[in-house]
Amino acid sequence: MKTTRYFESIRKRPDRALIREEWIRKVVGSPEWEERQNDGRIRRWAQIPEAGDRYLRVILLPDGETVHNAFFDRGFRP
Repeated sequence: MKTTRYFESIRKRPDRALIREEWIRKVVGSPEWEERQNDGRIRRWAQIPEAGDRYLRVILLPDGETVHNAFFDRGFRP
């Protein structure tokens, strides 16, 4: 999985360290929802049953494969 330096640094935060790489891969490969930001980055969401059915948001660079950020999105409603 390709990642940015920013992602590697925030991955050390306790709330982000709980997010499994397999969940990130699931969101990247099979999103339930997707939006493109004005800067070209891509937002993808998918529900993660193992995490209490919360929605994980993954931000990708415009190449569609490099992970820039990943977090549980409390405000997301499909």
